[in-house]
Amino acid sequence: MPTAAIVRLPQPEFTGEVPVEQALLSRRSVRSFAPTALFLAELSQLLWAAQGITSARGYRTAPSAGALYPLEIHALVGLMPELAAGVYRYRCREHALVPTLPGDKRRELCRATRRQRFVEKAPLVLLISAVYARMTATYGERGVRYTDMEAGHAAQSVSLQAVALGLGSVVVGAFEEGDVRQIAGLPPEEVPLYLIPVGR
Repeated sequence: MPTAAIVRLPQPEFTGEVPVEQALLSRRSVRSFAPTALFLAELSQLLWAAQGITSARGYRTAPSAGALYPLEIHALVGLMPELAAGVYRYRCREHALVPTLPGDKRRELCRATRRQRFVEKAPLVLLISAVYARMTATYGERGVRYTDMEAGHAAQSVSLQAVALGLGSVVVGAFEEGDVRQIAGLPPEEVPLYLIPVGR
């Protein structure tokens, strides 16, 4: 992918006005979204919450067994004035996005989630996928468990960050894996684990 295609994200904020206790108290699964766009700064913050770099040693916001980091984060953008609709892969080391597929995928994604209509209505859907081999090469079959645990950590971080931004989100696990893989253009080694629609 040419360097020019990389979308540099705004620097995430490291202080906020919503205490973690308030975010925990307020977090709910939101399945109704206003037809309102999200902004690049909000996407930047959500992606950083999921897998952002937090130290010079490359540690991230979500704990990972052996610091092996098997997760990949994709943004399926539908309605954002600063970003064309399409699928983007998050590069956490550069805090940037790489476009991987053009076009609004929300309607297809809705069908893949057994027609959960809110998936189509959310301006943004984050996809957490995993490359299990990164973990199982070191930990064997237990690496599958560690990877799934890490995905849960990342999804919770996104959910709490959404609350802190005044946004709603919901985690979705009911989907056809093969369909989501095709819609998002995932390589064979990546397994989709979570969809997280986000909006106002």
